[in-house]
Amino acid sequence: MSSAQTIEPSRRPAVVTAAAAIMISMAAAGLAYAIFGLAGTGGVVDRYRRAAAATGESDSVIDVLANLAWGTVIIAAVLAVIVGLLLTALAFGNLRGSSGARIATWFVSGLGLLCGFFSLLTVLLQAALTWNVSDDRVTAELTQALTDAYPAWWFALSGMVATGQALGYLVVAVLLGLPAAHPHFRGRPA
Repeated sequence: MSSAQTIEPSRRPAVVTAAAAIMISMAAAGLAYAIFGLAGTGGVVDRYRRAAAATGESDSVIDVLANLAWGTVIIAAVLAVIVGLLLTALAFGNLRGSSGARIATWFVSGLGLLCGFFSLLTVLLQAALTWNVSDDRVTAELTQALTDAYPAWWFALSGMVATGQALGYLVVAVLLGLPAAHPHFRGRPA
C-alpha cells in the first residue's frame, strides 16, 4: 500500500441518522400541534364565553381567562417554532458529526424530558381536577368553565403529545450516547 492511499470517508452510524430523523420528526410534530392548538382555541374560547355568561360576571372579567387561553396557546406556538428550529439545526449538526451539536442535543434533551414530564402532569391535573382556585364562587365557576370548554379528546391528545415528545428526547439522548455513535463525533484526519 502506498503512503498516498486515500482514506475512505466513514459511514454515518445508523444510530446518528435515527436520532436526527427523530429530532426532525419531533420538530414537525411540535409545529403541527401548535398549529392545531391555534386553530382549536377559538372554539374553546367561544364555549367558555357562553358558559361564563351564565355566571352573570362582566365581559371584562370573562375576558381575562379568555385572553389567558389565547396567550397560552400563542406562547406555546412561538416556543414550538423556536424549539423546532433548534432541533432541526442540532439534527443537521449531529449528521455532520459536530461534537458540540451532540453535547447541545443532550442538554436540550434533558430540558425537553423535564418539560415533557411537567406538561404531561399539567394536562393530567387540568383534565382530572375541579378547579377551585378561589373562595370566590364566581371566580371558581369561571375557571371551571374554561376547563370544561376544552373537549375531552383535547386532553388525551395533549397528553399523548407530551409523552411522545418526552420519550423522543430520551431516545435521541440514548442513541447519541451509544458506542456506535462515538466514532462519528471524533475528529477526522484532514
